[in-house]
Amino acid sequence: MFTDVLTGKLDEVEKDLTSKLEILASQLDFVNTNWSPDVETIRRHAVNVTLDPHTVHRNLILSEDRKQVRHGELNPVLSDNGKRPKNYFGVLGNEGFSGKFYYEVKVEGKTEWTLGVIRKSVYKYLEFRPNIEEGCWTVEMKDGKYTAHADPHVTLSLREKPLKVGVFVDYEKCQVSFYNVEDRCHIYSFTGCTFTEKLNPYINPGGSDSVSLVICPVNATD
Repeated sequence: MFTDVLTGKLDEVEKDLTSKLEILASQLDFVNTNWSPDVETIRRHAVNVTLDPHTVHRNLILSEDRKQVRHGELNPVLSDNGKRPKNYFGVLGNEGFSGKFYYEVKVEGKTEWTLGVIRKSVYKYLEFRPNIEEGCWTVEMKDGKYTAHADPHVTLSLREKPLKVGVFVDYEKCQVSFYNVEDRCHIYSFTGCTFTEKLNPYINPGGSDSVSLVICPVNATD
C-alpha cells in the first residue's frame, strides 16, 4: 500500500515537471523564432493610453491626467453605469486598438497588479480573474508570485522583479506579449489567440496597497 501511494506521488511530480518543461520550451521557442521582434522594435509601436473614467471600478482612484490609478475608498459619486465591473477591480484604456500596439506601465513599489488587454464587450461582466476564454489576456503579480492567466494558469519564474512592464499586441499574428522593460527581456506570450474585436489596455492596481500604477511615455531610443 505504501508503495502504491509513493508511486502515485512520483507520478504527480513527474506530470507537474513535464508540464512546466513544456511551458518553458514553448516560451523559449517564441523568443528564439526569427519573427519574434526585439524590445526596441516593439517599442516603436507605442500608443498613447489614457484611462477611461467610465470604466473605472468604484474603489479605484484616477489621477487628473488619467495616466495613474490606485486603490482607495469606495467612491459614492461614481454611478453604477453598467460599464464598471462590480466584483473585480480594474479600468480600461480609453481607446481600443488592433494591428500592432504597445504600452508601458510602471509597477515599482506595488505588491499586486494585473496588466494586459481585454475585449471591452466582456469587461463589465468580470467577477473573478480574467481568462482567455472570455477574451482577456493578462499577467498578474500577487504575493510575490507572477501568473499568466492562460488555460490553465501558468506560474512564471522571473529572474528579476520588473519595475516597468511592457505589453505588446500583434493582432495579425494573434499574440499578446509581456516584457520587463528595464532588463529588455521577455516575460510571457499568449500565442494562437482569437481576436474578434479591438482590444483595450487593461490595468488593475489590486487592493493590497495604495501605490499607483503609472502609464509611462515610451521613447523608443531609451
